[in-house]
Amino acid sequence: MSTQFALDLRLARRKAGYTQGDVAHLLSGHQSLVSDLEQGRRRPNLEQIIELSLIYGRSFESFFAELLTERQTTLQVRLGRLPEIRKPTAHTFNRANSLSRLKKRLASQIEHGRA
Repeated sequence: MSTQFALDLRLARRKAGYTQGDVAHLLSGHQSLVSDLEQGRRRPNLEQIIELSLIYGRSFESFFAELLTERQTTLQVRLGRLPEIRKPTAHTFNRANSLSRLKKRLASQIEHGRA
């Protein structure tokens, strides 16, 4: 039951160079959660939608600004604890740059108090 949303998630993850494990860690979930989301077998809850928006740099409605700020802080903490990849692959070549951009984006958004 693949959906456009599921396909977009997979494409965004691959473009960023993240593994399913990276995204699962940032979502505080298991790799199977990311697999299920990307296959359209599961829909994300509101917190996961917010976090996915932050991870991939996609805009989210300012209507949820308070929740968005909370998730930004949570992701900053998780980002600091993200383990290194033991065996880098061609799929993860952009991981370090993507993680650096995510860190800068979160810091800037929190500093300016915006989503």
